[in-house]
Amino acid sequence: MSSYKRATLEEEEVSDAPADVASSSDRLEVGFRKGGVDILGRRTQLEVVLSVLLLAALLALFVCLLVLGLGLSSDSGRGLCLSEACITVASQMVEAMDRSADPCQDFYQFACGGWMRKNPLPDGRSRWSTFNSIWEQNQALLKHLLGETDRLTTLTNPSSSYYLSCLNTQRIEELGAQPLIDLIAKIGGWNMTGPWEKENFMEVLKVVSGPYRAQPFFSVGVSADPKNSNSNVIQVDQSGLFLPSRDYYLNKTANEKVLVAYLDYMVELGMLLGGERSSTQLQMQQILDFETALANITVPQDQRRDEEKIYHKVTIAELQLLAPAVDWLDYLSSSLSPLELNDTEPVVLYAREYLQQVSDLINRTDRRSVGLYVLIYSLERPYSSVIGKPYGQHKMHPLLLQSCTPRWQTCIGNTDDTLGFALGALFVKATFDKHSKEIAEEMINAIRSAFKEALDRLNWMDEQTRQAAKDKADAIYDMIGFPEFILDPKELDDVYDGYEVSDDSFFQNMLNFYNFSARVMADQLRKTPNKDQWSMTPPTVNAYYMPTKNGIVFPAGILQAPFYAHDHPKALNFGGIGVVMGHELTHAFDDQGGSGSLVLD
Repeated sequence: MSSYKRATLEEEEVSDAPADVASSSDRLEVGFRKGGVDILGRRTQLEVVLSVLLLAALLALFVCLLVLGLGLSSDSGRGLCLSEACITVASQMVEAMDRSADPCQDFYQFACGGWMRKNPLPDGRSRWSTFNSIWEQNQALLKHLLGETDRLTTLTNPSSSYYLSCLNTQRIEELGAQPLIDLIAKIGGWNMTGPWEKENFMEVLKVVSGPYRAQPFFSVGVSADPKNSNSNVIQVDQSGLFLPSRDYYLNKTANEKVLVAYLDYMVELGMLLGGERSSTQLQMQQILDFETALANITVPQDQRRDEEKIYHKVTIAELQLLAPAVDWLDYLSSSLSPLELNDTEPVVLYAREYLQQVSDLINRTDRRSVGLYVLIYSLERPYSSVIGKPYGQHKMHPLLLQSCTPRWQTCIGNTDDTLGFALGALFVKATFDKHSKEIAEEMINAIRSAFKEALDRLNWMDEQTRQAAKDKADAIYDMIGFPEFILDPKELDDVYDGYEVSDDSFFQNMLNFYNFSARVMADQLRKTPNKDQWSMTPPTVNAYYMPTKNGIVFPAGILQAPFYAHDHPKALNFGGIGVVMGHELTHAFDDQGGSGSLVLD
């Protein structure tokens, strides 16, 4: 899920009702203002009788309307919500409006003008919506929770120690680039001004891709096979670009400032590690040229939506024939150590043509340039936030982001990426009402029922397809808020068993996590996929549909006001989080989810 446009909701188009009621009332009132006119004069007997009957009927109608009106007034009084939550949200809705605007001329301005005025686009943002404001709200709460944790909580929940080590910029400045220099020395060394002595490209690639989880050229992971959701499989996809998209490299005219700053960014890093400017400048230009060639063969995301087309299941032996620049059995065995693999091991490819072309690119490029690229991409970029100000505050950051992210927000994001479920335990305890799961379940079931009823009204759908769609809708299961294990300290500790968090070394914490996650990935391959495994952490302001599991997930982070609150009227919850629920449910039937497995219990 990327974004939702609340303005497209059809429910906002019911603004004509009050006008109709007023118009009817006016006509009724005019009809009874004829006293003083002799309505019996100069009429036939039949006309008189009809007039009397009409008058009696109108009188009866008036009495009925009067009684009905009194009843409605009484009912509306009894149904008026005056709770603190209702008053608060009503005030927020009034503040979001611009009542100076004419709703008949510009309904959007009338309904949302106040919110637009109070929420100008912040620096560094290309968009701003309620999703963003909830994210900011959650970030502020997490900052408070992490800063207020006592020693006992720190011992049982490592997220606080990790966060504080990231905030400890004094210690990071003291260490400077030395931890990275030591790390490079461990994998063979790198003298920016001297000869490249690590001729064996495969050895470098294996080292950085294994315990350090860096993935230049291509990404390797383990997850459920989209064509067989009951088994995990090795999956390989395209990777290797540092800038946000391939367009930054290929559209050089529009992105000249970014590319110049990016090159300077790499040169300064090389000098920070001991290189001399002129030779480092030449080497980094070669790396940028190589990365531009990599961008040229990278497939744009809009051409990768059809998973049927990009899915290719092969063996390691077949992959070796496709992309011979890499010794795939050696490489994958190293990445998934201590598992034993052979040439018949299945691998799912999502970028078949790319892998073939990247193999050709590696073979025709000077090995020293390829080796330098591997080190730059694999080690320096992931660790850039832990080697101090000269690198972390480079001028390229404002060019890409328009503003610099506060350190505390960077650290919360890093903590969420690393210890998201431990962090989620703090968040859930502070924000998530125990009844929210039950209420959300009821909402999903109501939306599912409405969806199935809508299927019955589709005259273009045959009965067999309609029933198949209903069966799939019934089979969709949901995960709401958070996985239960995070509230059990022992179970939470078991999840991170083997990951050590240091109080004063952010660099070591990151290094330990990369080693830990590599072991976790290898451990998954021979296991049956866990249906209840979450790929988003509880504080996340998002939701998603899982095609391989036919499930929908709504983290606690998005189940927050104004999208959702357990004490809000149902109409508000359906108009808020209900939109997201309906959106995710329909992913089961779109161009991506429609081809997924129908998972039945």
